[in-house]
Amino acid sequence: MGFEKFYVGLRGKVIYKQSKYFMYRRLVLSLAFVLALAIQGKPCTSYLVTPGASADGSSMISYAADSHIRYGELYFFEGGPKAPGSYYQAHYRGSHKPLARIPYPESTYQVVGYINEMQVAIGETTFGGHPELFDTLGGIDYTGLMQYALMTAPTARDAIRIIGELSDEFGYYSSGESFSISDPNEVWIMEIIGKGTDLQYDRRRKENYNADKGAVWVARRIPDGYISAHANHARITTFPLSDESNSITNQQFDQLHNPDIEVIYAHDVIEFARRKKYFEGNDESFSFSDVYAPLDFGAARFCEARVWSMFKEVTPGMDQYMDYAMGYDLTNRMPLWVKPERKLSVEDLISFKRDYLQGTEFDLSQDIGAGPWGRPYRWRPLTWEIDGKQYFHERTTATQQTAFSFITQSRKNYPGLIGGLIWFGVDDANTSVYVPMYAGIRRAPESYREGYGSILDYKEDAAFWVFNKVAHLAYLKYSMKLPEIQKVQTELENSFMEFVPSIDKAAMELYNKDPELAKDFLTNFSVSMGNYTVERWEELYRFLLVKFLDGNIKKEENGEFLTNEWGKYPIVEHPEYPEWWLRTIIELTGDKYLYIENEDQESDQ
Repeated sequence: MGFEKFYVGLRGKVIYKQSKYFMYRRLVLSLAFVLALAIQGKPCTSYLVTPGASADGSSMISYAADSHIRYGELYFFEGGPKAPGSYYQAHYRGSHKPLARIPYPESTYQVVGYINEMQVAIGETTFGGHPELFDTLGGIDYTGLMQYALMTAPTARDAIRIIGELSDEFGYYSSGESFSISDPNEVWIMEIIGKGTDLQYDRRRKENYNADKGAVWVARRIPDGYISAHANHARITTFPLSDESNSITNQQFDQLHNPDIEVIYAHDVIEFARRKKYFEGNDESFSFSDVYAPLDFGAARFCEARVWSMFKEVTPGMDQYMDYAMGYDLTNRMPLWVKPERKLSVEDLISFKRDYLQGTEFDLSQDIGAGPWGRPYRWRPLTWEIDGKQYFHERTTATQQTAFSFITQSRKNYPGLIGGLIWFGVDDANTSVYVPMYAGIRRAPESYREGYGSILDYKEDAAFWVFNKVAHLAYLKYSMKLPEIQKVQTELENSFMEFVPSIDKAAMELYNKDPELAKDFLTNFSVSMGNYTVERWEELYRFLLVKFLDGNIKKEENGEFLTNEWGKYPIVEHPEYPEWWLRTIIELTGDKYLYIENEDQESDQ
C-alpha cells in the first residue's frame, strides 16, 4: 500500500494518509457513469421509521422532491363522494403528458401532501434500472400510483395492492421506483419496475397492444423497532418466497391483511427476469436489486452513501460499510434495515434531511469546491470529463434543487384527521423550515397551496419563492449566513414542536364534541403557522440583505444594527478571505497579483 497525497479541509493543508480508498480510485473511476447521469434529474432521499423505533410510537417516513423543474407546493385533494363517471386524470410527472383516465370509486379519502385522512403516507425515490423496461404505452406513472393509492387506500397494505393492480390494468409509465408506505401500525418499502413495451398486433381489434403490460415488484414490511432508507437505488435484495408462511404474491391478496404476512410480490417477478435473460439462478438466490437495477460505482457513491450517512448517525458499526457506500467495495452491501440505538423523533429526521456528509472526510463544505465560505453545494453536472478522465461531485441529501420535502407521522392513538401529520418544507432542506400540517385540514395555507405561483411564475409571497430568496442569498457567503438562518429555523421549529401536543389535546376535545369543529381548529392552526413562517422568512431575508450587503457585515445585537456615536452610519466589518484561499490564488496565478513597490509608486502615493 502506498501513501496518497490529498487536500483535506478548508485549511489548505496537504497531508499524507495511508488509505485503501485511494487504492481503488483508479479502478472505480473507470466504471461507466450512465447511472450517474440518469440520477441527476431524479434524486430523492427517503427515511422509514417504524412505530417501535420512534420516540412517540408513530410511524414516520420522509421524502424529498428533488428536481430542477419541480415547484414546491402543498397538494390538497378533497375527499368524499364522487359523482358517477368522474375520474382521476393521470399525468407523467416528468413532462405533464396526459396518461390514462382512471375511474374514481364511489368515495375517496382526503389527502394533504402525501398523507391521507386514514394516516396512510407514501414517499418515493427513482432508481431507474434497465432503461428498456420503461413502458412507453403505460397509462399511469409513479406519482399517479401514489396519489390514487392515497385517495383510496385505508391501510399501507391496501396501498401496495392498489399500486400493483393499477400497474397491471393500465400499464406502468415510469422507470424503477422505491416507495415508502406507512400507516399508524406498519411501514413498508416497495420496489417496482415496468416490463417494457412488447408490441404485438391484435387482428380482431386491428390495433397494437403491449403484451408485457404491467410491472414487477416486491414489498417488504420493515420489522417493528427498525428503520430503513432509500435514495435512488433499489435496496431489496433476496426475500422469502410464497411457499413460506410470511410471504404472498399478488395472486393471494385474500391473505393481504394477515398480520403474519411480511412480504408481498408480483407472482412473475422472477419468471419475467428469466425470460428477459436478466437472471439464471435458483429462485431462492433471486435479488430484486441486483437483477433489475445492477449496482455500480455511481449507484453506491451517489445513492447508497446517503443511506449510509443516515444509518451511521443512529446505528453502531456502520463504519464497516463505508467502503461500500463510497463505491470502493460493492460486495459488502448494507442491510435493508437496521436497529437504531435510540428512538428517533421528528427532529432527528429533520436533521438527517440537512445532511451533506458533514463530519466525514467527504464533507462537501470542506474542500476547494466549497469556495472560501464553505458552501456545501455543487452545481450541475454531477459528473464531468477532463483530459479523457471522468470525475464527479458528491451527491448528498441536502441539495439546492429540492422543490419540497416532508416528514409524516401516523399516530395510532388519535383519529385520522388529528393523528396524521405532515411536517412540510419547501426548497433546500438546509435552509427551509418544516411546518406541521394536519391530515384533517380543510385547505392549504395560501402561500403554500398548489397553483399559487409556479416554477415560471414568481409570486413575491409564495412560500417557494420566499425560501429561495433566502437560500440564494446564503449561497453567496454560506458559512457566515447559515448560522443566522439556523437561529430562525430553531426558533420556528422548536415552537411548532411545543405547540403540537397542546393542539392535539385541544383538537381531541373538540373532536369528541363535533369532528367538524376539530377540522376548523386544525385548519386555523396549520394555515396560521404556514403563513406566519413565510412572513418570518421574508423578514429574515430583509435582515440578511441589510447585514451582509456588498460583502460587508454590519454589527448588530439581538437583531438591532449598531451605529456610530451620532447615530447616522452603521458600524461595518470587512471579512477577510481565509489564508488557505489566498494561497490557492497564488498557486494558480503565480506572480500575477504580486504587489511591487518602487520609489516612483511611493512618491505618487
